[in-house]
Amino acid sequence: MSSTSAWSRLLNKVRESSKTLNPAPLLVRGFTNIDQSPGDYQQPDFSDGNIRIMQWNLLAQGLCQTSDGFILCPTGALNWDFRQYHLLEELLTYQASIYCLQEVDHFDYIKSTLNQLGYDGIFHPKPDSPCLYQPDNYGPDGCAIFWSKAQLELVSHNNLVLRRLCGTESNQVAIICQFKVVSGPSAGKEFVCVTTHLKAKKHHAELRSQQGLYLEQTLREKARDLPLVVCGDFNADPDETVVEVMKKSQLNLLSAYTLLSSSGQEPPLTTCKVRGSKKGGQEESVHTIDYLFFSKDKFQCVRLLEMPLEEQLRPNFLPSYAYPSDHLSLAADLKLIV
Repeated sequence: MSSTSAWSRLLNKVRESSKTLNPAPLLVRGFTNIDQSPGDYQQPDFSDGNIRIMQWNLLAQGLCQTSDGFILCPTGALNWDFRQYHLLEELLTYQASIYCLQEVDHFDYIKSTLNQLGYDGIFHPKPDSPCLYQPDNYGPDGCAIFWSKAQLELVSHNNLVLRRLCGTESNQVAIICQFKVVSGPSAGKEFVCVTTHLKAKKHHAELRSQQGLYLEQTLREKARDLPLVVCGDFNADPDETVVEVMKKSQLNLLSAYTLLSSSGQEPPLTTCKVRGSKKGGQEESVHTIDYLFFSKDKFQCVRLLEMPLEEQLRPNFLPSYAYPSDHLSLAADLKLIV
């Protein structure tokens, strides 16, 4: 990881830029230790061999001010001049080893910032991004992975267009990266990390199932016996087939956030938004659709980024001045145990 001083300087610069446009602070969350041990791990020390994975749908700028219809969000909170700083602030605040991102339509901007801290990144756009059909767009949106070169070396990667069972390509993508740990107690060990974004809307559950099956089959081939992390906006509630595909896979995956529940349930929400409906009313969407899976026999989950309560997000919901996306970020500190 980059030096603490360099990180702090850049984070403070971003925070000051944000304040000049709007004084509303980013709502910062803490981490919960899975083993209940005491300690403040907001600013991690990765000398213990932990790998922090952050999963986040950023909300494409090309969509948030047009087709997404966030009727409760103040216009100023959606402007790129403001959002760019809060997005960077959230990324920098949680200091991940790997960022797994979706709805990225400002890849070069984010990369230029993270480059200053020793990160590299890969971007894979959707074949036919809806952003391109919006006026004054910023280019296509897609998935991206960024990693700390001080902690990890990229061994190989595959940019994947997800397919239906009939073999035809869909409009959703994934990035599969194989990394080697270059520092700390796990130096020399390798693992695979994936980011993906499945088809949205409730009536596309069958397509999501087919996309998930294709991704799962591909990972059984690509990951082989390596430890695996799969992150993404699955656009699927916990009881949907595509989530079961991952949880029941031969890949032996565990959904990290079920560890926060004594009964093994997913969190109540990862998105909490209100959109305008075609009939002139409003449609509320509060549910869990984002996931961070890991190989439960090859990783130990040490701590997780806490999730806010629904009442903390009301009455304005997401996005807002305090949250730059309509999705909450997830983050897990994982330790390789093989």
